[in-house]
Amino acid sequence: MFAGSYPCRLDEKGRFIVPSPMREHLEAEGNGVVFVKGSEPALWVYSTAEWGRVLDRIRTKLDEDQSRLFMHKIVSEAGMSEVDKAGRVLIPTRLRKAIPVEDDQEIILVGLYNRMEIWNPSEWRRYVSRNEDKFEQSLSKILNLLESPR
Repeated sequence: MFAGSYPCRLDEKGRFIVPSPMREHLEAEGNGVVFVKGSEPALWVYSTAEWGRVLDRIRTKLDEDQSRLFMHKIVSEAGMSEVDKAGRVLIPTRLRKAIPVEDDQEIILVGLYNRMEIWNPSEWRRYVSRNEDKFEQSLSKILNLLESPR
């Protein structure tokens, strides 16, 4: 499971070091990652094993036309990379443009259960701020779920 948020810095080639808690999970899943454009100005990052599970699940839920659209709009735009021996992952250039990275080359890596998201830090702060009211409205339910056993 991926959890937490981590500031990371891209090097001149567009690589970042995966924080160790997330890297351990990726290593257990085979070291490969798949990048997909998300619904917000962020990239979704799946382990290759999890991406396979996602594809299997989606295949059973879409009709033929929806499946073709999914393949043409999502799968064809996906990019793949491997975690190298130094713990770095290269974000494909065409997908780096989707987050837009600023001059300081900083990104925010956010763990969300079965995937990670990569955000431009300014966009991440705006997203959190825009959704603060929704979070406050749901906070008591969330805390009750955390406190109650099954």
